[in-house]
Amino acid sequence: MTRDPITEPYDLTPNAFPTRLRLRCRAEFNRAMRTGVRVVDARLIMWGVRNELGFTRLGLAVSRKHGNAVHRNRIRRLLREAFRTIRADLPAGLDLVCVPIRGRKPELRGFRESLVKLVGRVSRRLERE
Repeated sequence: MTRDPITEPYDLTPNAFPTRLRLRCRAEFNRAMRTGVRVVDARLIMWGVRNELGFTRLGLAVSRKHGNAVHRNRIRRLLREAFRTIRADLPAGLDLVCVPIRGRKPELRGFRESLVKLVGRVSRRLERE
């Protein structure tokens, strides 16, 4: 049984994380980090800016200071999974860039809590502007 990509796109599942939900080019990251709102907690630094797309996108920046490629990729996977599972509860129309803070053990639950808290703060600050 083959899948018809026109009638059955992969991103119809509510918990998917398709490419359109990711910040991918340098200009998108720069826009969020230069013109957006910055919020911080114990696990993450987050920049957020409004977009005109009607859905929230996520960009990740995990530097080499976090360790080797295996460790950095694990952090990215956990952050993507945290975003994927709470995406339905987040406000729409935001571009977010997340940078994890060094020294903390990466945990899915912690990243999920931080994302919810920080996105709420970003959204409230953007409403005021």
